[in-house]
Amino acid sequence: MRSTIKHFRRPVAEVDIASEQEIRADLSQYLTRLWRYGVMLSHHRDTADDLVQATCLRALERSGQFSPGTRLDHWLFAILHSIWLNEVRARRVRLGQGFVEAGEALVFDGAGQTENHVLATQVMSHVQALPEAQRSAVFLCYVEGLSYREVAEVLQIPVGTVMSRLAAARARIAEATEPKVAAVPTRGKTR
Repeated sequence: MRSTIKHFRRPVAEVDIASEQEIRADLSQYLTRLWRYGVMLSHHRDTADDLVQATCLRALERSGQFSPGTRLDHWLFAILHSIWLNEVRARRVRLGQGFVEAGEALVFDGAGQTENHVLATQVMSHVQALPEAQRSAVFLCYVEGLSYREVAEVLQIPVGTVMSRLAAARARIAEATEPKVAAVPTRGKTR
């Protein structure tokens, strides 16, 4: 005689609800990091607020798409990045222009009080002047501490492209922060 042991599985709707509740419970710990990434992308605090709100909403609406075992913060960064790209595309269509310029730098309160703060401000202004693709890679890798592979997943690009963007960004920042030495004409002896 065959043993008829039934394996009970939760219905799909229950799994989605549990996943949504888990995401909702964990979401608050990532809000500051998401907002910082939103400011870095948009250069505007109000826009960053909107991006974070849209990210949270989309994460909750699509909680069923989250794969258990993966990192929630990476998934949230990918959602925020996708929402930002959609906004940039929509803005380009509305305004009939190209990519959004990175001309506006973040404003730091109390700049100039310490040498470290001045240096940080200078570095941030150079980072903000980078093209958006390089800026995103720099932020995710160096500020958020994601690996090259993780940055590639968030931005949906190959790992080699991440490495290339980071190398180009480092070179640009190094060039911009290098002291400019003026050529001094020599007088007198010539060889």
